[in-house]
Amino acid sequence: MSTSSLVLILVVVAVVLIAALVTGVVLTRRRRISLTQKEETPRPGGYQASSGISLTPAAPEATTAEAPVPVEHPVAERTEVDGQPGVGDDASVPRDSAKRGFVEVDLPEEASEVEEIEPTAGRLERLRGKLSKSRNAFGTSLLGLLGAGDLDEDSWQDVEDTLLIADLGAATTTEIVSTLRSKIAGSGVRTEAEAQALVRSVLVDALGPTMDRSLKALPHAGKPAVLLVVGVNGVGKTTTTGKLARVLVADGRTVLLGAADTFRAAAADQLETWGKRVGAETVRGPEGGDPASVAFESVKRGMDTGVDTVLIDTAGRLHTKKGLMDELGKVKRVIEKQAVVDEVLLVLDATTGQNGLTQARVFAEQVAITGIVLTKLDGTAKGGIVFQVQRELGVPVKLVGLGEGADHLAPFEPGAFVDALLG
Repeated sequence: MSTSSLVLILVVVAVVLIAALVTGVVLTRRRRISLTQKEETPRPGGYQASSGISLTPAAPEATTAEAPVPVEHPVAERTEVDGQPGVGDDASVPRDSAKRGFVEVDLPEEASEVEEIEPTAGRLERLRGKLSKSRNAFGTSLLGLLGAGDLDEDSWQDVEDTLLIADLGAATTTEIVSTLRSKIAGSGVRTEAEAQALVRSVLVDALGPTMDRSLKALPHAGKPAVLLVVGVNGVGKTTTTGKLARVLVADGRTVLLGAADTFRAAAADQLETWGKRVGAETVRGPEGGDPASVAFESVKRGMDTGVDTVLIDTAGRLHTKKGLMDELGKVKRVIEKQAVVDEVLLVLDATTGQNGLTQARVFAEQVAITGIVLTKLDGTAKGGIVFQVQRELGVPVKLVGLGEGADHLAPFEPGAFVDALLG
């Protein structure tokens, strides 16, 4: 081979390598979004709902003879179910089995007289900052990644990991990240403030801002509204029932409480103490009695006395115990012999993460859940469970518990919730 031919080959190889290098640099820059222009914008602090809890009567056309309309599921494929227990995986516990001994529990301080309750709108001001732990873990990390500068593949992986850690779930996380990438690339977002506004918009949309979150807690057709509170042991059902009674009384409504948790030591005493504090009557039965009978008598008493709302607290039950879940279905059927069950509120502990989601699925199959009450949001870094619960069940989160105080129950508003998470 001549010297000139060798030189020509070397020149061609060098040109090809340079062209490949230039092409790689151009493609890499196209994949990176620069957010170098910093803008200082004020950030709201804590969870702030703009109004009190919205109360509405049930649809006038509802009757006891009509079957509840099934909720259309928002996604075709449900997620994160592999390896999770289902109804009937464990043997049910017969009611005639040996009962456990009494357990010491803390009761609310005995009320000597009816307490004066502040209006619901005023108490919302005291709930600011209750989501600080969720905000620190979720919002600070997410906005830090999006405002750090260039967004490459590693940065997007970090964004995805942050959403997963906050318990948004794999499917919801994938959708949100995909939407963010598409909108950031297509809208020419370049500043941190623009990125934050876009993140807020995407997260609010994922929470279904158009879902009806009002409580069907007003009387209709000459009968009181009936709300059934359900959930597993320890999530705060009785406390939530008591707090909800305070909300209704504060708005000028008359309430009757039904202590259908007849198997937990002092459960009826606890609920009755909540009732005395707000001047509400409590219907209770014998310890170990039939909860369906107590629920029936509660509704009957509510109709006779003409109250606006009957709140029925049910016994905690493991979602894997088929016998206990069937019993819950019986409670609802017995009530509906004389009145419509307007709301079935499932109380979930936000700190339980995926296990809480499994509970939600099973309860929804048994008693047609109409709304979620998410408790203990003030003590968890996993506020993203809200996204998963709504996605899986197709029913809205209506209330959130933000502390142990008697008035720490707030309406759930997607915009206010996202603002609190992002800080």
